[in-house]
Amino acid sequence: MPEITSAPVGRKPDTNKRSWHRKASRPVSGWLAALLIVAIVSPWIPQSRWLLVHMVTLGVATTSIMVWGQYFTEAILHNHLTEADRNRQVLRIRLLTAGIVVTCIGMVAAWPWVTVAGAVVVGSMLTWYAFALAHQVRHALPGRFDSTVRFYCAAACLLPLGATLGAIMAFSPVEPWRARLLVAHQALNLLGFVGLTVVGTLITLWPTVLRTTMQPAQDRHGRYSLYVMIAAVAVTIVGALCGLWWLAAVGVTTYIVGICLVLGDLVACAVSKPPRDFPGFTMGAAICWMLVWLVWLAWKLASKGTGLLADDIFTLSVPVVVGFLLQLLIGAMSYLMPMVMGGGPKIVRATNAKMHAFGSLRATITNAGLLLWVLAIGTWTHRIGIAMAVVGLASFLPATAAMVHTGVPMLKEKARQMAAQKAAADQGQSPEATSDKPAVSATPQPATAQTPDRSAVAGTTTKTVDPAPTAPTNRRSFVGACAGVATALTATAVGHRLDANNPASGVGQVSPTGHTTTVSVTAEAMKYHPSTISVPAGDELVVEITNKDPNQVHDLQFANGAHSPRLEPGDHATVKAGVITGPLEGWCTIVGHKSMGMVLQVQVNGASAAGGHDDQAGSADPRRKIDLTKAPGKGLTTRDAVVPPLLAGRVHAMTLTVEESVQEIAPDTTIDAMTYNGRYMGPVIHARIGDQMRVHLVNKGTMGHSLDFHAGTVSPNEVMRTIAPGQELDYTFTLPRAGMWLYHCSTMPMSAHIAAGMFGAVIVPPHDLPRADREYYLVQSETYLDERNGAEVNMAKIANETPDLTMFNGHANQYVFEPLKAKVGERVRIWVLAAGPSRGCSFHVVGTQFDTVFKEGAYTLKRGNPEGGGCQALDLSSAQGGFVEMVFEEPGRYTFVNHSFVEMERGAKGIIEVTS
Repeated sequence: MPEITSAPVGRKPDTNKRSWHRKASRPVSGWLAALLIVAIVSPWIPQSRWLLVHMVTLGVATTSIMVWGQYFTEAILHNHLTEADRNRQVLRIRLLTAGIVVTCIGMVAAWPWVTVAGAVVVGSMLTWYAFALAHQVRHALPGRFDSTVRFYCAAACLLPLGATLGAIMAFSPVEPWRARLLVAHQALNLLGFVGLTVVGTLITLWPTVLRTTMQPAQDRHGRYSLYVMIAAVAVTIVGALCGLWWLAAVGVTTYIVGICLVLGDLVACAVSKPPRDFPGFTMGAAICWMLVWLVWLAWKLASKGTGLLADDIFTLSVPVVVGFLLQLLIGAMSYLMPMVMGGGPKIVRATNAKMHAFGSLRATITNAGLLLWVLAIGTWTHRIGIAMAVVGLASFLPATAAMVHTGVPMLKEKARQMAAQKAAADQGQSPEATSDKPAVSATPQPATAQTPDRSAVAGTTTKTVDPAPTAPTNRRSFVGACAGVATALTATAVGHRLDANNPASGVGQVSPTGHTTTVSVTAEAMKYHPSTISVPAGDELVVEITNKDPNQVHDLQFANGAHSPRLEPGDHATVKAGVITGPLEGWCTIVGHKSMGMVLQVQVNGASAAGGHDDQAGSADPRRKIDLTKAPGKGLTTRDAVVPPLLAGRVHAMTLTVEESVQEIAPDTTIDAMTYNGRYMGPVIHARIGDQMRVHLVNKGTMGHSLDFHAGTVSPNEVMRTIAPGQELDYTFTLPRAGMWLYHCSTMPMSAHIAAGMFGAVIVPPHDLPRADREYYLVQSETYLDERNGAEVNMAKIANETPDLTMFNGHANQYVFEPLKAKVGERVRIWVLAAGPSRGCSFHVVGTQFDTVFKEGAYTLKRGNPEGGGCQALDLSSAQGGFVEMVFEEPGRYTFVNHSFVEMERGAKGIIEVTS
């Protein structure tokens, strides 16, 4: 957005309203330009959908709200700000911009704590903005519309709460919390902050844009509407966070009712004087997009129920944010910027003519493109729709440049003539004698900080500026709209032809038949039954899926995006897969289930299924580059490696609770972990031979889980069975023999569950074990990472045996930065277990030798052995354990490693710090 560069003569640029507006609006110009660039290169940017949405909502919308919110506050309250006030406003907007940039960097780079830092700055600036508006209300005389400014304050206070939820979402929470947080986040930011501000502004701005009078009760209806909307936002947030989707749907429906309270007045204004230029067209279309989205959102919340996923809410996020929010802002700015530029009626008419040029054509292309974006089936038609919407909205930039190019010379000429007239008057000459041209306008004076231009807000002054168009409105609008429709139809035809020539686009030469093929599918034993479906070309496919697995959670996701919710045992869902024009694949998204064969192939007219579904081997992502020289994150608590005391008594009752959460396993590296008792790698149990363990397993996860204790000898049929979310089981066994025993989740695929953190150790010391001065435990495991932080384990890497990290006690380098402790002459015993899921361990301590080795239930070396022998490494295959003992003879820092050095270099090392 080119800058408005005019300033009244004889006044310091930094003290007047226009100069402040020029400085404050610079970030909006930058965000619009950046948004255009990102829209073009989005296929190559990680998290591009997220980035586009937040560049609009935070970059363009929030900054614009702070600029124009202050503008309307001054107009409504008739107040005057000092130079210090304006400097603080500009500083606040610049700091907001910096916070938004930091937030975007953190999210795109998958650095959640950077995202949190940016969110803190954004929230702080909006809180400051809210208090600044409240201060102005408190020191202003009562007015007809001062309640609108109070709603601005309330709306601004909601964004910090929304930013808090957004920061939490940066840590990639899993369902159902991902959907809950997303709905609450959108309720606070879009319905609360943006919606309240927009509706509060439209009460006065909409009739002004239409150049008509307000309805008699419009201000009163507006207040009622805003109160209802605030209550609706609160209900929606409570419903979302509590998982009460029916309550959230009631909240959104109530929000629609709140809008309708004032919508009747807005429609009456439009009937009285229909929109006739670009601002009216685009703002009217934006209101329609908002209502469509709200109705769709209420329907989604009510119909999906507990099966709601975050992806369901994302479906319309980008086009609606563009269609409603960005279009509304551009329409409002197209009207307001010539008014702020000012200069009198003649100059305003001239700048409006440039700003609103081809308005109906631009608005038609924008909204036709948005409709194609939302409704198109083919890839090329979809892309063309996006391109049309971008071109239509981007036309705002050259229009603004043309406005400035026209207005600035006229303002300068007017200022020159007024200065000449003033000089002539001072010398006693006739003003006309000093000018070789007629004055542009001698009577109107430019607005200043002391006499603000309030002509852009209905009801604030009896004098209005009517920027009449330069040609008959109806004829120009009709021709422009027809040209826009013709462009959209042509684009649709071109897109359809391109899609028809590109089978991969999903349209091909197949026309919809209008028929529906409904197929019943069951999920059981890691298979879909049937696993292949044949559908006539052009039919719409509806899959009715039932989970008949007694313990496992399953779902169905198709490659075209259609999907079911996660189904617990016995649950049922219907998936509309759309019109089938070519082979289509579906699969279960539960981690590891696809690799185990849960793939559904859709064939067309009996054609052979698509290529083999087992694409795991040979397709693994490259190993993550992780800087293990960095310290663990500040939020990580190093696991205490000291062997816990023996459990008291001989019968031990304990509870293991299954939970899923994002956890750090290396510096700047997180994983969607599966845990026992809330931490990657479960607790270590220390008990005696013959003790009885009574373990109570509670599954609070989102999928089936189980337990397998190697330390016991029991039939696995009952105690090791998989239990569904919400279920519990009791696992009782006795410890018959000594050793360091593995326990882990035995739900298939076990490799994925162990790599995700579902493992632990049971230490059972042999009879008459001598005392050691210090006793530690180290459980080695490896994991396989996605390229993104906070994601599930990568099954392709597990199949190819290409781990990213090898760790002791659940973190790659925690004992490098917080070493284990010992003193010279002390006997140190270290219990070691190779938990896998696949790799073993060659445990070695650099600089010392082991004089005692106990491996898999027996001593292979005892202290003081007659042979005088020692040991340099304890070799353990996956699921094997034991202990070693050593005595350090000198102080120093001794490194312990997996002497398979490739594993050491992936994190299997630590330090023992020995002091004298």
